[in-house]
Amino acid sequence: MTEAGVVKNVCMDAGEIERSLMRIAHQILEANKGAENIALVGIVTRGDVLAKMLAEKIEVIEGVKVPLGRLDISFYRDDYLSYLSPEVHSTHIPFDIEGKTVVLVDDVLYSGRTIRAALDALMDLGRPEAVQLAVLVDRGHRKLPIRADFVGKNVPSSASESVRLYLEQVDGFSAVEIREVAPGDRVGSAPLGKQGGVR
Repeated sequence: MTEAGVVKNVCMDAGEIERSLMRIAHQILEANKGAENIALVGIVTRGDVLAKMLAEKIEVIEGVKVPLGRLDISFYRDDYLSYLSPEVHSTHIPFDIEGKTVVLVDDVLYSGRTIRAALDALMDLGRPEAVQLAVLVDRGHRKLPIRADFVGKNVPSSASESVRLYLEQVDGFSAVEIREVAPGDRVGSAPLGKQGGVR
């Protein structure tokens, strides 16, 4: 038992994550008839890493560098008074989103509240032509009418479990794990750089 709970299942390894991101990159390009008007915006703390990985794959496929940004939604969350991270992240979107198709990128889609907050934060920055959603994992349990346009993997889970993405760039290894929620722990993303277990 660790502070992050007992690992019940590793549902994606590093290879599966890479293949899923390559598939999502192709799907984004197909849905938008190329990369001409798209921009990727990742939701911190791991969605921004995934967005960068997707941008690199799109560049390999299309030969085009798509605009890339990151979005911090801390102050847009409906639970920010309870769960505001002590580590302040910054929004960095170095391009005008007006008229663009913005692909929001996140790690795990759960209740939909994170995406609602991201949409609010994004609309404060401008008026995109369209917003699409790409997630590595959809675990179900939606509480808002939000769905992803591009999904790496659907992972059935119970409300007493956390589905967490770890990435080599920030955690030292890449995997999607299903964990029992430890007492006092919240269902959601793992803290950056804290695997919750020995690797």
